[in-house]
Amino acid sequence: MKTSEQTLQQVDRAIRKIEEKFPATEEAVLMTDIHIRVSQETGELTVYNDDDNEITRCIIEQWIDNKEDDFYEQIASVLRASLEKHKKTIEAMSLLKPFSFVLEDDDKESIAELFLADDELVIINPDLMEGLDDDLDEFLEKLLKD
Repeated sequence: MKTSEQTLQQVDRAIRKIEEKFPATEEAVLMTDIHIRVSQETGELTVYNDDDNEITRCIIEQWIDNKEDDFYEQIASVLRASLEKHKKTIEAMSLLKPFSFVLEDDDKESIAELFLADDELVIINPDLMEGLDDDLDEFLEKLLKD
């Protein structure tokens, strides 16, 4: 699925609405995660806080009745790109750190962690950590041989 310009704009608008709910202040809100739920059937993107209170919602027409097997992987990529674009504002949001943006399906099942922010660490792309275990195992094996 090639993401349309309209879809990108709608996702960006949803991210901006989240930012507006948690503007930068000195006092952090006692919330740790933002849950983004997407329905493959209806195309609805709904954002919730930890208490399951709705922050914003919109319908992404391109996602309605999308039957592709890799639907959630594709939209995770779109969401990560938008979060990356808004990284500075998101990091300044009045949320207690660490906090993360999590992609969920209709059943509230976690699909992917999209963005993780801590005081000194921000992870947007989990592929950066891919193969780390293998590298560490190889390093340890070489170290023990010496």
